[in-house]
Amino acid sequence: MEVLLLPEAAQEFEGAVVYLDGDEPGLGGRFRAELDSHVRWIAQNPTIPRLRDGVYRRVNLQVFPYYIAYLIKNETVWILAIAHEHRRPDYWIDRRTPNGHPDGGINSESLRSSP
Repeated sequence: MEVLLLPEAAQEFEGAVVYLDGDEPGLGGRFRAELDSHVRWIAQNPTIPRLRDGVYRRVNLQVFPYYIAYLIKNETVWILAIAHEHRRPDYWIDRRTPNGHPDGGINSESLRSSP
């Protein structure tokens, strides 16, 4: 299954890598490797994690206190956020895909009406 990352999620990821490397050299690389492993698992098993609020799914990282929030639409996994477990819960919940996406954007209302 194709996996796409929203720009906001990409920024969160890069910000976390920089922060972790600043805390301890090499930590950002370990975070990147763990995230990559989980994204590959999601691509192979996208429907295993339960639906939350009937809209999105979440996979917690094993080592770092972050999670990957994503949804599935039209055979594509959209990563909505790479979020810290303890900071600003659900701040990303209303994110949409970039303008110009063939589906016209993804939000909680359009997902609930999807087949």
